[in-house]
Parts: sequence; C-alpha cells; structure tokens
Amino acid sequence: MLNGIPASHGIGIGSICVIEEYDLTYEAVKIEDTEKEQKRFDKAIEQFKEETSRMAEDIRSRIGPKEAEILESHMVMISDPTMAGEMSKMIAVGQCAEAAVEAVCDMFIGMFSKMDDEFMQQRAADISDIKLSLLKILLGIEEVDIGSVPAGTILVARDLTPSMTSQIKKENVAGILTEIGGKTSHSAILARALEIPAVLSVPNITTLVKNKDTAIVDGTEGNVYINPEGDILSGYIIKREEHIRKQAELKKFFGKETKTADGISPELFCNIGTPQDAKKAMECDGEGVGLFRSEFLFMDNKHMPTEEEQFLAYKEAAETLGGKVLIIRTLDIGGDKDIPYLNMKKEENPFLGYRAVRYCLGNKESYSIQLRAILRASAFGKVKIMVPLVTCVEEIRAVKDLLTEIKKDLDQEGFAYDKNIEVGCMIETPSASLIADLLAKESDFFSIGTNDLTQYTMSVDRGNADVAYLYSTFQPSVLRSIKHIIDCGKSAGIPVGMCGEAAADPLFIPLLISFGLSEFSVNPVLVLTARCIISKWSKKEADELAEKVMSLSTEAEILALLKESVKE
Repeated sequence: MLNGIPASHGIGIGSICVIEEYDLTYEAVKIEDTEKEQKRFDKAIEQFKEETSRMAEDIRSRIGPKEAEILESHMVMISDPTMAGEMSKMIAVGQCAEAAVEAVCDMFIGMFSKMDDEFMQQRAADISDIKLSLLKILLGIEEVDIGSVPAGTILVARDLTPSMTSQIKKENVAGILTEIGGKTSHSAILARALEIPAVLSVPNITTLVKNKDTAIVDGTEGNVYINPEGDILSGYIIKREEHIRKQAELKKFFGKETKTADGISPELFCNIGTPQDAKKAMECDGEGVGLFRSEFLFMDNKHMPTEEEQFLAYKEAAETLGGKVLIIRTLDIGGDKDIPYLNMKKEENPFLGYRAVRYCLGNKESYSIQLRAILRASAFGKVKIMVPLVTCVEEIRAVKDLLTEIKKDLDQEGFAYDKNIEVGCMIETPSASLIADLLAKESDFFSIGTNDLTQYTMSVDRGNADVAYLYSTFQPSVLRSIKHIIDCGKSAGIPVGMCGEAAADPLFIPLLISFGLSEFSVNPVLVLTARCIISKWSKKEADELAEKVMSLSTEAEILALLKESVKE
C-alpha cells in the first residue's frame, strides 16, 4: 500500500495510464534575425491564448466559472507586460524564444515559490504550467490527448496541470494519482469539481507503476493499492458501491430543511471567495453565505479595488443570494496572504504580525473604502460584516466607531444602506477565545475560524511538515476552546457559526451539535453531506458522545472514539 494526500473523496478502481513528461530539451542558439524570432514568439503566444481560452470556456460550461478562472488567470499573466516584455527583451539581444520563455518563467517561479503566501506559491505552479505550454508550442510537441483515454482509467502523472486537467472527461477517468500537489493545488480543486477520486503527493508513483497496472485510489483516506490482491480488491469494490449509494442518497436532502434527528435547526451556509461563487452556493442548496473571503477581490487585482468595484462585487453576491444571509469578512491579509501592490513590509513572523484587522485599522483610508462598499451593498440583501483576527475588545470597538463615521457620510451623500447592519467577530485566536464573553457584548454574532484557532492554540505552523502531527482540531485544548466560545455566545444570546474546515467534518459535526453551534459554513459541494450527517444525530446522542470525548486526554483517544461512533 502507498500513501499520499487525500485530495478528492471517493473510491477509484481502474487501469493505469502514465502521462509521460515531455522532452523539452532544445539548443539555445544565438539568434541573428531577432525580428523573425520575435514573430515566432508572438505566434506562440497567440496560439497559447487561443488554446487556453478554448479550454477555459470548456471548463466553464462543463464544470463552472470558478474552475475556469484558473486557466483564465494564465492568459492574464502571459499578457502582463512585465512577463512577456522581459521575454521580448531577451529575444531582442539574440536569445532564442525557448531560452527567453524558460529564463523569465523560472525567475518568476523562483520568486513566488519562496513566498510564505499559499496563494502566491500557487502562482508559481501557474507559471510553471504556462512555461510548459509555451515550450511545447515552440518545440512543436503534440499534447497527450487525455480526453481520449478509455473508461476506467487511473491517470498517473508527476503533476496534473490545469491545462491537462481541463481535458479530462469525468465519465472516463476513475481516479488521479500524482507525485506532487496538495489539497489546495489546482489539480485538487479541479478533481473535486469533477468528483474524481484523487490522491496527490504519492512518492515516486510515476516510476513505481506501468501502463495497464490495476490500481485502487482511496481519495478519502489517501491510500493507494497497485495490482491489489483479490480480497483487497473485492473489499474496495464494495466500498466504492457504498460510496456511490451514499452520494445518491445525498440528493434526497436537496431542498430539505437542515435539522437534527430531534428537530433542532442550525443554519447551513457556504464559504465563497468571489461573487460568482454565490451562484454555486445557491446551486448546491446553501442557505446563505457564512464567509465571503473579500481578499480575493484584492489578490486578483493589480491595484487596490475602488469603492465602486468592491460595491458591485458585494452587490452581485447579495442579489444572487436573493435575501439570504451574506457575511462578508473584511480584508484578511498578512500571514500566508500577501498582496504585492500593497507593499507590506517583510516580517520575521507574519502570522504574529501586521495582518487582518490590525493592518486594516492601521490603514483606515483603504479600510473605509471597503466598509463603505459593504454598507452600500447592504441595501441589496441581508449583508453582515465580519472582522477577522480580533484579539481584544478595542479592535472591534474601533471598527464599529469607524462604521459610525462612515454611516454619517453615507447619510449626507444620500446612499441607502442597512442602518442596523450586524457586525461580528471571527474568533480564531486564543486571546479572543479567552475573552469571548467580553467580545460577545460587543458583537452581533461570532464565527469560529478553526484553521487559525488550531494553529495558534497548538503553536503550530500548519505549513511545517515536521510539526504537522500537532495540527489537529481534535486536540483537547482546541475542543475546549471551541466549546467555551460557543458557550459564551449562547450566554450573550448571539449566534455562533463556524467557517473552518471542521464545520464539514463528519467526525466533528456531532460535537458541534452538542456544543450548540447555530451555523455551519462549508464548501458549497459539501452542503448536502453536512445536512445528511446533521440529520442523523439527536442532541441527546450528541451530548452523550461529547461528554465522553471531553473526558479524554489525547487526540488519538478522541479520534478513535469518534470513528467508532460514526453513523452510517
């Protein structure tokens, strides 16, 4: 058995097709006719744009707009004068087009790869894909036709680039295995969108297998079997059928009210990053949006978004939701999110530095622009404001004071807005947890961010593989913190939501029911799964399980008990 990162749930069984890496060697000759070489380069760029546009449109129609944006961003990047201009400069002094493409792309890949920001690291993967595509065009290399593989194929590659993944026909590919990539990589995002089981970062998988080998891809547990023995194969065939049955069962929950077995009705919202994602949330039967990550409006721009640009984005999302709740998190940058044009200074420890609400309150002019835009958008739907990384009462008071000033300006200017707009805290630090009772007096609602809360509570860099074993929401300290936050919210009479990954975890959901969480906010594709799991638990059963869990001393003991208690 091999192991990797479970990136897309499900069981895939089929015959392996290894996607060989291309031979991209070329002779870096000195170019005499630079004008002719520039024309060859320009032609390659145009071909790249045409092919990428075609693939993006195909993804948009077959999968969705969010996934299409991955490839569309490639066209934006290659159109950037900085990138294409640097390549042209090299050609002008006699470098061949291939050398120019490789040198400039490698420069950007190296620059982005060194950044702590996960988003910028993904940009390195994007540029690597651009480089590969351009070199193939310049060298006249034919693409492997992934779209023509037969049904029941397990694709194996060092990495599946967005341009490769865009060719996949869902009905023919049973699973995906790669040597690199993680849960947030583009290959993982597209695999999940296509609902194809995938296990990524399987060491040396391309050399350990050959074409026509039989493979089992367990995208839920991260296990991989090559040419499995009969009993393992038969066992996984049964597991696959069970998974298919469960997926079909989920469809029965579409349009149903979210409620526990004894009739308690928490809200089931979605996490989104763009206005277009709001449509996906509605298509997946979300009951609202518990987290609109507004920083993506800033990250996908080359300049600070204007008030009008932000207003239109928030308004679009609010109107798409048709009166359902839209909770917009104000700009959350710093830590693992960097926006180059903001020229934020390099910090020794960015996760403990000038980030999120700290940065916003230190830059009130730009923060006011965002808050004005959100307030104006509140006239078009049920909009709420969420403040990230609050650590003290002074911060939430400062935001509310700023909002009061902005409301006066909007009144004078004649803009409509929700005069009673709710303002809440994102509770994601030990400090906020410890003073949750005080913050509850200042807040209209809480939302627990389990990713950062776990990281800060356990003093673990979640990107550091050496200490990854400590990064778990099931650690007793994290569980106690979450329960305390919810208890403080209930005592103050305010709703408490959760927008971290734990909100959709089948093992965690019964604990959240017991603690009294009032709002679950999950990835849109997990709405029906979460609704199904919630429906299987009564408060009494959840309380009995939670009492046992909270008496245990270690994460291992807690996980073992929760796994034993799963309701099928």
